[in-house]
Amino acid sequence: MRLTLRQLQIFLAVSDHGSTMAAADVVALSQSAASAALNELEGVLGVQLFDRVGRRLVINDNGRLLLPQARQMLDWAQSIEQQFSTADGNAAGLQIGASMTVGTYFLPRIVAACAAEQGLANPRVMIANTADIVAAVAGFTIDVGLIEGPCHDPELQVEPWISDEMVIVCAPTHPLAQENLHRRVPLKMLRDAHWLLREPGSGTREVVENALLPHLHQLRSAGEFGNSEAIKHAAAAGLGVSCMSRLVVSDLLESGRLVELDTTLPAFSRSFYLIYRRNKLLSARLRSFIDFCRAWPMR
Repeated sequence: MRLTLRQLQIFLAVSDHGSTMAAADVVALSQSAASAALNELEGVLGVQLFDRVGRRLVINDNGRLLLPQARQMLDWAQSIEQQFSTADGNAAGLQIGASMTVGTYFLPRIVAACAAEQGLANPRVMIANTADIVAAVAGFTIDVGLIEGPCHDPELQVEPWISDEMVIVCAPTHPLAQENLHRRVPLKMLRDAHWLLREPGSGTREVVENALLPHLHQLRSAGEFGNSEAIKHAAAAGLGVSCMSRLVVSDLLESGRLVELDTTLPAFSRSFYLIYRRNKLLSARLRSFIDFCRAWPMR
């Protein structure tokens, strides 16, 4: 067999960075060695994988065809190395991804409990919005993801995980809070309100829009924020209204800095999801962590 993992590693590095010079730095080779390996790979396959545009290498249709297979093969090889790197297989660490709410409020406790009960060691954690976590799992950058929004990638296994109640909140001095002292807040007032929203690509943003837009038709933005902590404090400061996880705002509700609005909207909750590649080689420790997460809601 003339095809090597090193050739595929260099191919992926060139695809990610656009030149053999940049790829050589990533894989710790000289530029000439990286170029030679790429030429050997193209010779083995009998096709060009990149179009040469000046000094840049732009991946073509042949390269795009190879790309997911190369990522999968290197992921399998890395899984084998990690599993046998020490006697207990824990040295290299699982690569775990979580969207913002899950990563802030759930994942630290899950990792700590898994470490105590199963000896999980050296996890590498990525926290980003749902779209970025989905992309990282699909691209074999991380092993498993825990997300708070829907996932539409057909290459991923998606399992409903935890149910999370959503509530509409604002500062006690907000006009809607004052209105709520006398009656349930009507839809017209909610349509006229200014909403504090997560950024595009956030799972929370998608869930909130899917739940509210059929009733309110639009959400007038008072600002977009990259995490839920910023939103809840902005709401407490009177900047606007927000629809958030009860878990996230429970502390400010208890302290009276936020109030929950009683509205004519139907109550709703969302699901968190556990995701991983359908064709990923699941090591024993990765299976163990996934099973631990599945059992977490019953703990």
